[in-house]
Amino acid sequence: MSKDPNQEIPKWKQDFPIEQKEATHVSRREFAKFLTLLSGALAVGNTAIVVKSLAFPEKPLIGEHPICLESQVAEGESFQFEIEGSKTIPYLLINLGEGEWRAFEQKCTHLSCAVKYRHDIGQIECPCHKGYFNARTGDVIQGPPPRPLPQLEVVIREGQVFVKAQTV
Repeated sequence: MSKDPNQEIPKWKQDFPIEQKEATHVSRREFAKFLTLLSGALAVGNTAIVVKSLAFPEKPLIGEHPICLESQVAEGESFQFEIEGSKTIPYLLINLGEGEWRAFEQKCTHLSCAVKYRHDIGQIECPCHKGYFNARTGDVIQGPPPRPLPQLEVVIREGQVFVKAQTV
């Protein structure tokens, strides 16, 4: 079947060519237009994130929050809890023994993986990239985390465990 040069090609065949050569060809102009539109979309997205963070800043933790009874967390064990606020944040309460308690945000400062307390080594571990934190201070001991874990102050009153924002 031969093509008649005078016969007009239907619009759908121009938009969806069957021949492989035509389907994979992208001109420089089309490629540049695609990159420009993609760059513009990324710029708009980043601007929206900045505007949202400036217009709706995170609210600081206010007051004391009851977590559990002192007797519910054995010495050397940890307890996971969440605090509702402008967003829900997971925390880790650790009973270090001898009346020492610590509460840290349960998200690694590297890539936000969930951290866990390891009593056998006395450290907080991020299993994703083998980051380790000091269980008493939250400071980075080893691995890729760039900064210490955010910490809450723990208050024990009448057998009840409370947490509040850390005073400086």
